[in-house]
Amino acid sequence: MATVRVSGVEVAYARVGDGPGPPLVLVHAAGLDGRMWQPQTEALADDFTVVAWDEPGAGRSSDVPAGFGLADYARALAAVVEDLGRGPAHVAGLSWGGTVVLELYRQRPELVRTLILADAYAGWRGSLPADEVTARVVAAERMLTAPPEEFDPTLPGLFAAGAPPASFAGLFEAMQGEVRPRTLGAQLHLMAETDLRDVLPRVAVPVLLLWGEADARSPLAVARDFAAEIAGAELVLLPGAGHLSNLEDPEGFTRAVRAFCHAHA
Repeated sequence: MATVRVSGVEVAYARVGDGPGPPLVLVHAAGLDGRMWQPQTEALADDFTVVAWDEPGAGRSSDVPAGFGLADYARALAAVVEDLGRGPAHVAGLSWGGTVVLELYRQRPELVRTLILADAYAGWRGSLPADEVTARVVAAERMLTAPPEEFDPTLPGLFAAGAPPASFAGLFEAMQGEVRPRTLGAQLHLMAETDLRDVLPRVAVPVLLLWGEADARSPLAVARDFAAEIAGAELVLLPGAGHLSNLEDPEGFTRAVRAFCHAHA
């Protein structure tokens, strides 16, 4: 693990491989950490320099101060890309991670070689109907105000099969067991407030939209909205996979990422 310090926050990231082209930076979903990319880091390390961060407030990174916003997450991610010293990166974000990646592009487009948006959002407010956003906020508040012994950070609809694949069940449980409620609560409320639709038509780098075809949390309508707004975006669907498509179809997910990054190296 390496670390970089940004605005008093220690940000940890794992780096594997030493590919000759742009590095591949992987940005995880809310309520998880960089370990969620285990199948991709292992499979892609022969081809690329692969980096998986633990976002501020998760994994091996330090807690975030009060008022830490989406722009702060993006600045922390920019610091990781700069710390690599390899120039613009392929930057991939899944779910909430896709929102962070879009904000990074808004702030620092010169750091981004390509964007991979997987089962992502332009923020909940930017991608979902208002009644769905309200329902998610109510559910989040109910989860976060439960007694500590009843706290369960598992969001509904993450997997098309209803549960993580057996090969990743232990990993998923370990990550969920280390969720910091204050971090998760802040992220979910940031998602509810965020609308990055204005960024989409301004994206001027190659974009891969990678979606689980059975995603119930960021449904295909969101992917198609992205495809309509981002010029030249490539949409790849993973049949049978849900929201955490990199775990439900790791081979298909990894194959699509490898082909896209090689095509735009």
